[in-house]
Amino acid sequence: MSNRPLVPAPGRRTVLRGSLLASAAVAVPAAVTTAPAFALSGRPSASWGVQVGDVTASSALVWVRSDRPAQMVVETSATESFRRARTWHGPLVDARTDFTGTTPLYGLPAGEQVHYRVTLADPHDPRRTGKPVYGTFRTAPARRRDGVRFLWSGDIAGQGWGINPDIGGYRVYDEMRRLDPDFFLCSGDNIYADGVIEPSVTLPDGRIWRNITTPEKSKVAETLDEYRGNFRYNLLDDNLRAFNAQVPSVIQWDDHEVRNNWYPGQILDDARYTEKNVGVLATRSMRAFREYFPVTTLQGSPDERRMHRVVRHGPLLDVFVLDMRSFRDANSPGRQPDDTQGILGAEQLRWLQRELSRSRAVWKVIAADMPLGLVVPDGATDFEAVAQGDPGAPLGRELQIAELLRYIKHRRITGTVWLTADVHYTSAQHYAPERAAFKDFAPFWEFVSGPLAAGSFPANALDGTFGPERVFVRAPDRQNVSPMEQPQFFGEVDIDGGSGELTVRLRAQGGTVLFSKVLQPGRTGQ
Repeated sequence: MSNRPLVPAPGRRTVLRGSLLASAAVAVPAAVTTAPAFALSGRPSASWGVQVGDVTASSALVWVRSDRPAQMVVETSATESFRRARTWHGPLVDARTDFTGTTPLYGLPAGEQVHYRVTLADPHDPRRTGKPVYGTFRTAPARRRDGVRFLWSGDIAGQGWGINPDIGGYRVYDEMRRLDPDFFLCSGDNIYADGVIEPSVTLPDGRIWRNITTPEKSKVAETLDEYRGNFRYNLLDDNLRAFNAQVPSVIQWDDHEVRNNWYPGQILDDARYTEKNVGVLATRSMRAFREYFPVTTLQGSPDERRMHRVVRHGPLLDVFVLDMRSFRDANSPGRQPDDTQGILGAEQLRWLQRELSRSRAVWKVIAADMPLGLVVPDGATDFEAVAQGDPGAPLGRELQIAELLRYIKHRRITGTVWLTADVHYTSAQHYAPERAAFKDFAPFWEFVSGPLAAGSFPANALDGTFGPERVFVRAPDRQNVSPMEQPQFFGEVDIDGGSGELTVRLRAQGGTVLFSKVLQPGRTGQ
């Protein structure tokens, strides 16, 4: 074929191989970011690859980025030959969106493999097109017996550990792609906008970690272009682009998409920032986030855009994607006896309760960007997540979670499982009222994974308010252990179409299953 894909994804189970964009830890040359050989031809280039997000049984959202103004055209087919292809005319992409664009696909067949290719055309001469970029995904099943399997993790390019060509870049993405999941849930910290990527870092044993660097990663992100550059950085990795071409995503955000531990209304006391108003930074980050990820609920009018949503994946699974960042109250010691805003905001809490009640899925995965019972400090006196270290009755943000857990119990909502990342290690916690200070809830599990490409950290303390028991944990014994020293972590969820059983596997990079738990459908107290 004359028009070979820039990021080949000819079949879902085909092994994709590629080399890194750079072979040494130096600043990325212009040849990488502008693809000059192709640019000289005067045709648009889509060298940043493709992505698909929020796939359902009948719909999906396709993403691409051009190197110049271009018309986005998507073709879909049941086969790799693209016979009987269906054409979708997408938007004109230009500088207003940093040359990114998305095209929604509707009326897709349920439970089927969909092959697609994205072509960029010169808006002044549609005959002048760039090379198509290929991808594939599977729509959610219409039948329960088909089963569902997905992966989750988070925390990418954090603590100064970026794309290291000496170790093959983000190799964990190649490992995850080979597992061939139906989709990937990224639980936040897709970037570290407040984290500088230096050309090299000396490890404790004297070895040198080398990073690919870019101008936007040389300082904390403040401007819109700097945030855009942070999102582009990860797309320099061949493994990630190949993963995106084969595995659809469900993306949420946490703090590092803006800066560490941020909350609405915060005014910074940080000499690295000239812009001290976090609200201004968050607005710029959200715009870049919307441009660089295919998230369906961010595509509407400004007053309708929101991160929290339900992604329905057939009869077995609904994924409730939370936003524990945009509506929270200020970080504090968390001891207030009345807190209606909490970590979700009152409106999002009502939304979640309503959607959980409406769900008819066997399993209801609550995708939280922060853990519930793990104590995450913010400085000497404040706390960043829900728990605040007091094992007694709910206070502060715990009050809102107590209300939610009570609602789930009294409405007899079964099949809730909490998944999260954020803390840079992997663990499994079981919550039970007999161990808790607050007892009006049904037992449930919370599973933690990550990081994918960042520093690893020791395990956080547990808060006894909701009775967590740490059944499994794998974490280092010192701060910020590099990916060269510590395997990265991701989780796998496998729902059997016959029995309805849900199996969670906590995985370490390298193929090791560290922990496995099987949950039975329609039960509580497992």
